Amino acid sequence: MSTGNGADSAPGHTSAPTTTKSTTPKSSTNSTNSMFSSLKIRNYRLFATGQVVSNTGTWMQRIAQDWLVLSLTGSASAVGITIALQFLPMLMFGLYGGVLADRLPKRPLLIATQSAMGLTGIALAALTLAGHVQVWHVYLAAFLLGLVTVVDNPARQSFVSEMVGPDQLGNAVSLNSANFQSARLVGPAIAGVLITAVGSGWAFLLNGLSFAAPIAGLLLMRAHELHRTEVQPRAKGQLREGLRYVAGRPELIWPIVLVGFIGTFGFNFPIWLSAFTSDVFHGDAGTYGLFNTLIAAGSLAGALLSARRAQSRLRVLVAAAVLFSVLEIVTAFAPGFWLFALLLVPIGMFGLTVNVTANSSVQMATDPEMRGRVMALFMMVFTGGTPVGAPLVGWVTDTYGARIGMAAGGAVALVAALAIGLVLSRVGNLRLRVDRHHGLALVPRQPSRTLVPAA
Repeated sequence: MSTGNGADSAPGHTSAPTTTKSTTPKSSTNSTNSMFSSLKIRNYRLFATGQVVSNTGTWMQRIAQDWLVLSLTGSASAVGITIALQFLPMLMFGLYGGVLADRLPKRPLLIATQSAMGLTGIALAALTLAGHVQVWHVYLAAFLLGLVTVVDNPARQSFVSEMVGPDQLGNAVSLNSANFQSARLVGPAIAGVLITAVGSGWAFLLNGLSFAAPIAGLLLMRAHELHRTEVQPRAKGQLREGLRYVAGRPELIWPIVLVGFIGTFGFNFPIWLSAFTSDVFHGDAGTYGLFNTLIAAGSLAGALLSARRAQSRLRVLVAAAVLFSVLEIVTAFAPGFWLFALLLVPIGMFGLTVNVTANSSVQMATDPEMRGRVMALFMMVFTGGTPVGAPLVGWVTDTYGARIGMAAGGAVALVAALAIGLVLSRVGNLRLRVDRHHGLALVPRQPSRTLVPAA
């Protein structure tokens, strides 16, 4: 998920395959390495515009959902259960969603999934505004949203390459993250105002209506300008084929394992921030929205910096994971409100760098006909671990307090980052170097060797 110069690539990185069957409009093959170069492509502009509206609504619903559950139950564990239910379908069915994404045309598939997501938000809004909402309603809505996401996520991730082509894929993936984080700056702030002024129901309603924007963008796209990937016919063994494909390629499997640990134990911010808000700093929904906005500001900075890099590097992935984990532990024990709040900014920056770097390196090293299944595995591991991690982290937070809960999550993530960094250094013949110019880095012992020997 990055663009810039291609001079310093990670061992094992391969160029995005160019076997996609497509037309190649002149505008989509411009390889200019500017931060916003993929926005020159009309179809991607429509997609990005719709997504920023929808993402803003999504963040409004996330904040309102977490705060509503906390208000109904008074329990951080209940917030963890809500998050777990939303991501449980990804853990259970994520790989099947990737198979469907490879089998079906992605644009009509996305129109269907985005419509279903909008209806879920509207249904939850109706219950809340009518005063009939109960915590099990929120649990059910979270689970249904997760079911739709099983198909929507790999389809949306892999559709990016059809809009922009291989030359702009890294830039577009980074801008997708910047788009998401820009919405994260606005959504929590709006949600905090709405919850305080009129209640959570209006945030749910606006989220449901916001899906009209991406649906309109998909309908307005010029189909002949898409870089169409050949749809894979239905066949036995496609799921196993995808798993074997990833298992045989270290440049795919180790980034996926790393983001699995980070996502399961290090990204439980709804639990920690709601607990810090209510139990440590005795704030309200506005405080909770502020914390999320600060993380989003750092995440947006991380996404834009990633957009300037031409290729993803495994050493950047490992270094960002280590720094993210250390900062999480330090922030957990920050003594004052404003120090805690300010430290959320670099946490967001390094956390997003982990996600962006892993996402783009995996996408660009995957053959187009396998991309749906590989990205489904990526998202299943990254978000599907939440049903395991969120209730556990919620229990630790409820039992031992917000500070211990957050520090424990950061400690697990740190051990994973250091262990996988060591594995990558052995497999790729790298060594760890710290210097005053480049900081922490994995650098080749022998520059001629790559992570995967040439055929």
